[in-house]
Amino acid sequence: MNRSRRMQSAFMMLALFAAPAWAQPLSTGSGQAYPARPVRIIVPNAPTGLADIVARILAARLGETLGQQFVVENRVGAGSTIGTAAAAKAAPDGYTLLVVFDSHAKNPHLFRNLEYDTLADLAPVSLLVRGPLVLVVHPGVPANTVTEFVQLAKSKPGAINFASVGPGSPARLLMEWLKLEARIDVTNVPYKAAGLALTDLIGGHVDAMFPTVSSAVPHLKSGRLRAVAVTSEKRTPVVPGTPTMNETYPGFAADSWVGLLAPARTPPEIVARLNAECVKALAQPDVRARFAELALDTVGGTPAQFDQLIRAEIIRWGRVIREQKITLE
Repeated sequence: MNRSRRMQSAFMMLALFAAPAWAQPLSTGSGQAYPARPVRIIVPNAPTGLADIVARILAARLGETLGQQFVVENRVGAGSTIGTAAAAKAAPDGYTLLVVFDSHAKNPHLFRNLEYDTLADLAPVSLLVRGPLVLVVHPGVPANTVTEFVQLAKSKPGAINFASVGPGSPARLLMEWLKLEARIDVTNVPYKAAGLALTDLIGGHVDAMFPTVSSAVPHLKSGRLRAVAVTSEKRTPVVPGTPTMNETYPGFAADSWVGLLAPARTPPEIVARLNAECVKALAQPDVRARFAELALDTVGGTPAQFDQLIRAEIIRWGRVIREQKITLE
Protein backbone atom coordinates (compact mmCIF):
# COMPACT_ATOMS: atom_id res chain seq x y z
CA MET A 1 0.00 0.00 0.00
CA ASN A 2 1.53 3.35 -0.99
CA ARG A 3 1.78 6.34 1.31
CA SER A 4 -1.29 8.19 -0.04
CA ARG A 5 -3.52 5.13 0.38
CA ARG A 6 -2.27 4.58 3.92
CA MET A 7 -3.10 8.21 4.76
CA GLN A 8 -6.57 7.89 3.17
CA SER A 9 -7.25 4.76 5.21
CA ALA A 10 -6.11 6.48 8.40
CA PHE A 11 -8.41 9.46 7.80
CA MET A 12 -11.37 7.14 7.15
CA MET A 13 -10.75 5.34 10.45
CA LEU A 14 -10.45 8.66 12.28
CA ALA A 15 -13.74 9.90 10.81
CA LEU A 16 -15.46 6.67 11.82
CA PHE A 17 -14.43 6.94 15.46
CA ALA A 18 -15.12 10.68 15.58
CA ALA A 19 -18.70 10.40 14.32
CA PRO A 20 -21.37 10.83 17.02
CA ALA A 21 -22.95 7.61 18.24
CA TRP A 22 -26.43 8.56 17.09
CA ALA A 23 -25.18 9.05 13.51
CA GLN A 24 -23.91 5.47 13.24
CA PRO A 25 -26.10 2.44 12.44
CA LEU A 26 -27.39 0.74 15.57
CA SER A 27 -27.39 -3.02 15.85
CA THR A 28 -30.56 -4.79 16.91
CA GLY A 29 -28.57 -7.73 18.23
CA SER A 30 -28.96 -9.71 15.03
CA GLY A 31 -26.47 -7.65 13.07
CA GLN A 32 -29.18 -5.50 11.45
CA ALA A 33 -29.26 -1.73 11.72
CA TYR A 34 -32.06 -0.21 13.82
CA PRO A 35 -34.77 0.11 12.77
CA ALA A 36 -34.77 -2.80 10.34
CA ARG A 37 -38.57 -3.11 10.22
CA PRO A 38 -41.65 -1.01 11.04
CA VAL A 39 -41.96 0.31 14.58
CA ARG A 40 -45.25 0.27 16.49
CA ILE A 41 -46.24 3.24 18.65
CA ILE A 42 -49.03 2.32 21.06
CA VAL A 43 -51.33 5.14 22.10
CA PRO A 44 -53.52 3.99 25.02
CA ASN A 45 -56.08 6.68 24.27
CA ALA A 46 -58.72 7.33 21.63
CA PRO A 47 -58.00 8.58 18.10
CA THR A 48 -58.04 12.39 17.68
CA GLY A 49 -57.14 12.86 21.36
CA LEU A 50 -54.09 14.85 22.43
CA ALA A 51 -51.74 11.87 22.74
CA ASP A 52 -52.92 10.48 19.41
CA ILE A 53 -52.38 13.76 17.54
CA VAL A 54 -48.87 14.15 18.97
CA ALA A 55 -47.99 10.51 18.25
CA ARG A 56 -49.02 10.78 14.60
CA ILE A 57 -47.03 13.96 14.00
CA LEU A 58 -44.00 12.36 15.65
CA ALA A 59 -44.44 9.06 13.80
CA ALA A 60 -44.39 10.81 10.44
CA ARG A 61 -41.11 12.60 11.28
CA LEU A 62 -39.39 9.55 12.72
CA GLY A 63 -40.40 7.58 9.64
CA GLU A 64 -38.76 10.18 7.41
CA THR A 65 -35.51 10.38 9.34
CA LEU A 66 -35.07 6.69 10.23
CA GLY A 67 -36.30 5.20 6.98
CA GLN A 68 -38.93 2.88 8.42
CA GLN A 69 -42.64 3.17 9.09
CA PHE A 70 -43.68 4.22 12.58
CA VAL A 71 -47.24 2.95 12.90
CA VAL A 72 -49.62 4.36 15.53
CA GLU A 73 -51.87 1.77 17.17
CA ASN A 74 -54.66 2.92 19.49
CA ARG A 75 -55.22 0.47 22.36
CA VAL A 76 -58.04 2.09 24.30
CA GLY A 77 -59.60 1.10 27.60
CA ALA A 78 -59.48 1.12 31.40
CA GLY A 79 -58.26 4.68 31.73
CA SER A 80 -55.38 4.10 29.28
CA THR A 81 -53.97 1.20 31.31
CA ILE A 82 -54.73 -1.54 28.73
CA GLY A 83 -52.52 -0.04 26.06
CA THR A 84 -49.84 0.91 28.58
CA ALA A 85 -49.73 -2.67 29.88
CA ALA A 86 -49.37 -4.00 26.33
CA ALA A 87 -46.37 -1.74 25.76
CA ALA A 88 -44.80 -2.59 29.12
CA LYS A 89 -45.01 -6.31 28.32
CA ALA A 90 -43.67 -6.00 24.76
CA ALA A 91 -40.19 -7.14 23.76
CA PRO A 92 -37.64 -4.47 24.75
CA ASP A 93 -36.13 -4.25 21.28
CA GLY A 94 -37.14 -0.77 20.14
CA TYR A 95 -39.97 -2.00 17.92
CA THR A 96 -42.77 -1.18 20.39
CA LEU A 97 -42.99 2.32 21.82
CA LEU A 98 -45.63 4.11 23.91
CA VAL A 99 -46.97 7.65 23.78
CA VAL A 100 -48.82 8.76 26.93
CA PHE A 101 -50.24 11.95 28.33
CA ASP A 102 -50.37 13.20 31.91
CA SER A 103 -52.88 10.64 33.20
CA HIS A 104 -49.95 8.18 33.07
CA ALA A 105 -48.61 9.65 36.33
CA LYS A 106 -52.02 9.61 38.04
CA ASN A 107 -53.06 6.05 37.30
CA PRO A 108 -50.79 4.47 39.97
CA HIS A 109 -52.96 6.17 42.59
CA LEU A 110 -56.30 5.39 40.95
CA PHE A 111 -55.87 1.70 40.06
CA ARG A 112 -55.21 -0.78 42.82
CA ASN A 113 -53.92 -3.59 40.62
CA LEU A 114 -52.11 -2.22 37.60
CA GLU A 115 -50.63 -4.88 35.35
CA TYR A 116 -47.37 -2.95 35.19
CA ASP A 117 -45.10 -0.84 37.36
CA THR A 118 -45.21 2.73 36.05
CA LEU A 119 -41.56 3.42 36.87
CA ALA A 120 -39.91 -0.01 36.69
CA ASP A 121 -41.51 -1.42 33.53
CA LEU A 122 -41.18 1.55 31.19
CA ALA A 123 -38.13 3.54 30.10
CA PRO A 124 -38.58 7.27 29.45
CA VAL A 125 -37.39 8.38 26.01
CA SER A 126 -38.45 12.03 25.77
CA LEU A 127 -41.01 14.53 26.92
CA LEU A 128 -42.58 15.76 23.68
CA VAL A 129 -44.98 18.65 24.30
CA ARG A 130 -46.67 20.43 27.16
CA GLY A 131 -49.32 23.12 27.46
CA PRO A 132 -51.53 24.81 30.04
CA LEU A 133 -55.16 24.38 30.87
CA VAL A 134 -57.44 27.28 31.69
CA LEU A 135 -60.08 27.84 34.34
CA VAL A 136 -63.17 29.02 32.47
CA VAL A 137 -66.64 29.93 33.62
CA HIS A 138 -69.98 30.51 31.94
CA PRO A 139 -70.49 34.24 31.30
CA GLY A 140 -73.41 34.22 33.73
CA VAL A 141 -71.10 33.33 36.63
CA PRO A 142 -70.18 36.57 38.47
CA ALA A 143 -66.44 35.86 38.73
CA ASN A 144 -63.69 37.46 36.65
CA THR A 145 -60.72 36.46 38.80
CA VAL A 146 -59.63 33.47 40.85
CA THR A 147 -60.25 35.45 44.02
CA GLU A 148 -63.80 36.29 42.94
CA PHE A 149 -64.43 32.66 41.97
CA VAL A 150 -63.24 31.46 45.38
CA GLN A 151 -65.31 34.09 47.21
CA LEU A 152 -68.38 33.07 45.21
CA ALA A 153 -67.83 29.41 46.04
CA LYS A 154 -67.40 30.20 49.73
CA SER A 155 -70.59 32.23 49.77
CA LYS A 156 -72.55 29.30 48.31
CA PRO A 157 -71.00 26.04 49.56
CA GLY A 158 -71.70 23.18 47.16
CA ALA A 159 -73.78 25.35 44.81
CA ILE A 160 -71.09 25.95 42.16
CA ASN A 161 -70.80 23.01 39.72
CA PHE A 162 -67.68 22.13 37.77
CA ALA A 163 -67.40 19.78 34.81
CA SER A 164 -64.82 16.98 34.69
CA VAL A 165 -63.93 14.08 32.42
CA GLY A 166 -62.96 11.03 34.47
CA PRO A 167 -61.44 10.80 37.97
CA GLY A 168 -57.85 11.16 36.73
CA SER A 169 -58.46 13.92 34.20
CA PRO A 170 -56.75 17.29 34.59
CA ALA A 171 -60.21 18.90 34.57
CA ARG A 172 -61.07 16.95 37.73
CA LEU A 173 -57.76 17.01 39.56
CA LEU A 174 -57.04 20.70 39.01
CA MET A 175 -60.38 21.62 40.56
CA GLU A 176 -59.77 19.19 43.43
CA TRP A 177 -56.38 20.85 43.95
CA LEU A 178 -58.06 24.27 44.01
CA LYS A 179 -60.55 22.95 46.56
CA LEU A 180 -57.61 21.99 48.78
CA GLU A 181 -55.75 25.26 48.33
CA ALA A 182 -58.73 27.59 48.67
CA ARG A 183 -60.76 25.47 51.10
CA ILE A 184 -63.90 25.66 48.98
CA ASP A 185 -66.77 23.26 48.39
CA VAL A 186 -67.81 22.91 44.73
CA THR A 187 -69.71 20.03 43.15
CA ASN A 188 -68.20 17.71 40.54
CA VAL A 189 -70.31 16.88 37.48
CA PRO A 190 -68.61 14.04 35.53
CA TYR A 191 -68.84 13.67 31.75
CA LYS A 192 -67.73 10.94 29.37
CA ALA A 193 -66.04 13.37 26.97
CA ALA A 194 -64.61 16.89 27.10
CA GLY A 195 -66.77 17.99 24.17
CA LEU A 196 -69.94 17.10 26.05
CA ALA A 197 -68.71 18.94 29.12
CA LEU A 198 -67.91 22.09 27.14
CA THR A 199 -71.31 21.97 25.47
CA ASP A 200 -73.06 21.92 28.84
CA LEU A 201 -70.78 24.64 30.17
CA ILE A 202 -71.61 26.88 27.21
CA GLY A 203 -75.29 26.12 27.78
CA GLY A 204 -75.06 27.16 31.42
CA HIS A 205 -75.83 23.70 32.83
CA VAL A 206 -72.52 23.75 34.75
CA ASP A 207 -70.56 26.76 35.98
CA ALA A 208 -66.85 26.10 35.55
CA MET A 209 -64.21 23.79 34.06
CA PHE A 210 -60.47 23.37 33.49
CA PRO A 211 -60.32 22.50 29.74
CA THR A 212 -57.21 22.57 27.55
CA VAL A 213 -56.45 25.98 26.13
CA SER A 214 -56.83 24.75 22.53
CA SER A 215 -60.37 23.48 23.17
CA ALA A 216 -61.39 26.63 25.05
CA VAL A 217 -59.98 29.35 22.78
CA PRO A 218 -62.76 29.32 20.12
CA HIS A 219 -65.39 29.73 22.84
CA LEU A 220 -63.39 32.44 24.59
CA LYS A 221 -63.11 34.41 21.36
CA SER A 222 -66.85 34.11 20.72
CA GLY A 223 -67.68 35.24 24.26
CA ARG A 224 -69.50 32.01 25.10
CA LEU A 225 -66.99 31.36 27.92
CA ARG A 226 -64.85 33.60 30.12
CA ALA A 227 -61.23 32.85 31.04
CA VAL A 228 -60.36 33.26 34.71
CA ALA A 229 -56.76 31.96 34.89
CA VAL A 230 -54.31 29.70 33.08
CA THR A 231 -52.42 26.90 34.84
CA SER A 232 -48.97 27.55 33.33
CA GLU A 233 -46.18 29.08 35.40
CA LYS A 234 -46.20 32.19 33.21
CA ARG A 235 -48.94 33.94 31.27
CA THR A 236 -49.51 32.73 27.74
CA PRO A 237 -50.10 34.89 24.64
CA VAL A 238 -52.65 32.33 23.48
CA VAL A 239 -55.03 33.67 26.14
CA PRO A 240 -53.84 37.29 26.29
CA GLY A 241 -54.31 39.24 29.48
CA THR A 242 -55.31 36.19 31.51
CA PRO A 243 -53.40 35.78 34.80
CA THR A 244 -51.98 32.50 36.06
CA MET A 245 -53.36 30.45 38.91
CA ASN A 246 -50.09 30.77 40.80
CA GLU A 247 -50.40 34.55 40.88
CA THR A 248 -53.15 33.91 43.43
CA TYR A 249 -51.93 30.59 44.85
CA PRO A 250 -48.13 30.39 44.58
CA GLY A 251 -47.01 27.00 43.32
CA PHE A 252 -50.35 26.23 41.69
CA ALA A 253 -48.99 25.45 38.22
CA ALA A 254 -49.52 22.36 36.09
CA ASP A 255 -49.45 21.53 32.41
CA SER A 256 -50.96 18.84 30.29
CA TRP A 257 -48.11 16.91 28.67
CA VAL A 258 -47.33 14.10 26.24
CA GLY A 259 -44.23 11.90 26.25
CA LEU A 260 -42.60 8.90 24.61
CA LEU A 261 -41.59 5.73 26.49
CA ALA A 262 -40.24 2.29 25.63
CA PRO A 263 -40.38 -1.04 27.46
CA ALA A 264 -37.83 -1.26 30.28
CA ARG A 265 -34.51 -2.86 29.27
CA THR A 266 -34.73 -1.46 25.75
CA PRO A 267 -31.04 -1.11 24.74
CA PRO A 268 -29.76 2.27 25.91
CA GLU A 269 -28.26 3.02 22.51
CA ILE A 270 -31.71 2.68 20.92
CA VAL A 271 -33.26 4.91 23.59
CA ALA A 272 -30.52 7.47 22.95
CA ARG A 273 -31.06 7.35 19.19
CA LEU A 274 -34.82 7.77 19.53
CA ASN A 275 -34.32 10.63 21.97
CA ALA A 276 -31.95 12.42 19.59
CA GLU A 277 -34.38 12.02 16.69
CA CYS A 278 -37.30 13.27 18.80
CA VAL A 279 -35.37 16.35 19.88
CA LYS A 280 -34.40 17.03 16.28
CA ALA A 281 -37.98 16.61 15.04
CA LEU A 282 -39.42 18.86 17.75
CA ALA A 283 -36.95 21.61 16.80
CA GLN A 284 -38.25 21.81 13.22
CA PRO A 285 -40.08 25.14 12.63
CA ASP A 286 -43.09 23.52 10.95
CA VAL A 287 -43.49 21.02 13.79
CA ARG A 288 -43.24 23.77 16.39
CA ALA A 289 -45.79 25.82 14.45
CA ARG A 290 -48.18 22.86 14.21
CA PHE A 291 -48.10 22.33 17.96
CA ALA A 292 -48.33 26.07 18.63
CA GLU A 293 -51.69 25.99 16.84
CA LEU A 294 -52.79 23.57 19.57
CA ALA A 295 -51.40 25.87 22.29
CA LEU A 296 -48.63 23.36 22.97
CA ASP A 297 -44.90 23.99 23.44
CA THR A 298 -42.42 21.48 22.06
CA VAL A 299 -40.02 20.34 24.76
CA GLY A 300 -37.62 17.47 24.04
CA GLY A 301 -34.96 17.07 26.72
CA THR A 302 -33.19 13.97 27.98
CA PRO A 303 -34.67 10.66 29.16
CA ALA A 304 -33.48 11.51 32.67
CA GLN A 305 -35.35 14.82 32.64
CA PHE A 306 -38.54 13.08 31.51
CA ASP A 307 -38.08 10.49 34.26
CA GLN A 308 -37.82 13.28 36.83
CA LEU A 309 -41.03 14.85 35.54
CA ILE A 310 -42.97 11.58 35.79
CA ARG A 311 -41.75 11.00 39.36
CA ALA A 312 -42.62 14.55 40.40
CA GLU A 313 -46.09 14.24 38.84
CA ILE A 314 -46.73 10.94 40.65
CA ILE A 315 -45.94 12.64 43.97
CA ARG A 316 -47.94 15.80 43.23
CA TRP A 317 -51.14 14.12 42.07
CA GLY A 318 -50.87 11.36 44.64
CA ARG A 319 -51.32 13.95 47.37
CA VAL A 320 -54.43 15.42 45.73
CA ILE A 321 -55.98 12.01 45.05
CA ARG A 322 -55.35 10.78 48.60
CA GLU A 323 -56.48 13.92 50.42
CA GLN A 324 -59.59 14.31 48.30
CA LYS A 325 -60.31 10.56 48.45
CA ILE A 326 -60.76 10.31 44.68
CA THR A 327 -61.64 6.86 43.36
CA LEU A 328 -62.66 5.37 40.04
CA GLU A 329 -66.26 4.95 41.17
